[in-house]
Amino acid sequence: MTFNLQDGLPPRPPEGIYLDNNATTRVAPEVVEAMLPFLTGNYGNPSSMHAFGAEAGRAVDRARVQTAALLGAALPAEIVFTAGGSESDNLAIVGTLRAHPQKRHLVTTAVEHPAVLGLCRELESRQGYAVDYLPVDGRGHLDPDDLRHALRPDTAVVSVMAANNETGVVFPIEELGRIVKEHGAVFHVDAVQAVGKLPLDMSASAVDLLSLSGHKLHACKGVGALYVRRGTKLRPLIAGGHQERGRRAGTENVPGIVALGRACELAAAGREAEQVAVRRLRDRLERAVLDAVPDCRVNGDPDRRLPNTTNISFDYIEGEGILLLLDRAGIAASSGSACTSGSLEPSHVLKAMGVPFIASHGSIRFSLSRYTTEEEIDYTAAALPRIVERLRAITPFGKERKTFGS
Repeated sequence: MTFNLQDGLPPRPPEGIYLDNNATTRVAPEVVEAMLPFLTGNYGNPSSMHAFGAEAGRAVDRARVQTAALLGAALPAEIVFTAGGSESDNLAIVGTLRAHPQKRHLVTTAVEHPAVLGLCRELESRQGYAVDYLPVDGRGHLDPDDLRHALRPDTAVVSVMAANNETGVVFPIEELGRIVKEHGAVFHVDAVQAVGKLPLDMSASAVDLLSLSGHKLHACKGVGALYVRRGTKLRPLIAGGHQERGRRAGTENVPGIVALGRACELAAAGREAEQVAVRRLRDRLERAVLDAVPDCRVNGDPDRRLPNTTNISFDYIEGEGILLLLDRAGIAASSGSACTSGSLEPSHVLKAMGVPFIASHGSIRFSLSRYTTEEEIDYTAAALPRIVERLRAITPFGKERKTFGS
């Protein structure tokens, strides 16, 4: 492919354009500043009795308060620091099952992140648990009645994401939580994509357990947290030490925890204004693409979704080809979850929504952040139609229809 993408386009930002923030985010400069001292001089073990340890311990305590504040948790002690969202999901689900060994049934959805789906399939196939996977409709929505019908006396835990990582569709967590509570099960929410983008108030919520990940909200990789409502029974995955009130053994990742706390503080202070600005840019990109490119569509509910996310399908071409040329143009996007990248299969989320193969195979997710600029959006909106036109020119519609329909 030798055509010149730059002809007729506005100037490209020299550092490239990053529109894959649901995969990971840039670490905020304020976060780097907060964590640096704990990578150099303040290196004590927070469990140690001397002054070095006490300083590290105070930093962990402060981060616990900051994280609890963003979630609206009643107590800082309800925050358990982990190594990330996947560990938090596993601790929530497996820890609940271990605390309720007589219960052998779980409920989740067909569109969860692989951190939850992969675990549930493992529990089902190797440990004999029964799992119900709730369906979604064409807009990615759950029917609460499906949850009511799935619950059983032996249901231990229900795990539902707050917002889908591929489409951004937001689920009715509070309504689902009330249904779960009526049946006496534990309610876990994977809020990795929602924290910092949607308002949360755990003190007034039906949620028992909630997962988050630092690198999704401008902290560093390798740190996360699990909110555990006071009184919720949970057995640890990692045993050995007394850390995190016995719920997660191992010396705390102090620099990462400090980073997460500061990132939560920044998110709490700027969430509303930031998400208004991000939504405006997201909608600007979406309108420009839909106006310029035939045979494309937005997947999911256009209203009930995260303000930073759009998932667009382009008929008759492959998403991998689009991503390759976007990358050549200096634009980073994705075709779905970073945990399933490299797979040639269409997204399990779009398949569950009933999106036709010719569309789901050519779906691209753009996810913005507080650092996304208008100039970056305009450049992407100008480059993308040229990329789609080029790919369709070398794979004629007739040939593609035959291929996709075979």
